[in-house]
Amino acid sequence: MALATRTDRRSSLARTVWNSSVGKKTVMAVSGLIMLLYLVVHMIGNLKIFFGPDEFNHYAHWLRTVGEPFMHYEWTLWAIRVVLVAAVVAHAVSAYQLSRRDLRARPDRYVHRRARATYATRTMRWGGVILGLFLVWHLLDLTTGTVHSGGFQEGHPYQNVVDTFSTWYGNAVYIVAVLALGLHVRHGFWSAAQTLGAGSRTRDRALKAVADVLALLLTVGFIAVPVGVMTEVVS
Repeated sequence: MALATRTDRRSSLARTVWNSSVGKKTVMAVSGLIMLLYLVVHMIGNLKIFFGPDEFNHYAHWLRTVGEPFMHYEWTLWAIRVVLVAAVVAHAVSAYQLSRRDLRARPDRYVHRRARATYATRTMRWGGVILGLFLVWHLLDLTTGTVHSGGFQEGHPYQNVVDTFSTWYGNAVYIVAVLALGLHVRHGFWSAAQTLGAGSRTRDRALKAVADVLALLLTVGFIAVPVGVMTEVVS
């Protein structure tokens, strides 16, 4: 009985936190930082393509064998994928619900929408939509090969990347998404710091500088790959 009571209280507390705006913003902040960490690691891995097909393909194979023999083949990779999917869903749902709550709180939203909606808010909302659509396309292109432009080669990620960025539309989709990502990170990192209590009058300038540097590094790092293929540095 006591255990059931404690469980009910925890469940009630979790629902209360989730239903509050502060709770949703906290979920957005934490899930956003998880995705940011992944993006930094993913960017570093992508840059291995400049060391040639053997290095890049070996890296892609290594991702599937991390943790062996304790972990079975691809188990660690699937665990990472599950965490990322959970983070993406939590981030998107929180953002959507906060946006709807904000709109309901402003009955005059249609009259004053342009005056009240800030550039950062619009960028985050539409940037999130663009990134969500890009994520689906990116997985279908380079993970499953469903929409891949050339002959998708399982186990040959180097050639698959070169094939994708040998088309104008592959480059266009990717670069637009990366630019949206840069803007999203620039505002999102600082916003997450404020939500989690890291911001202050003395630290705000430093946090904004870190956000700018992170956004710039990620943008340049990710765009370097299609540019490398277009200039035939990678071929």
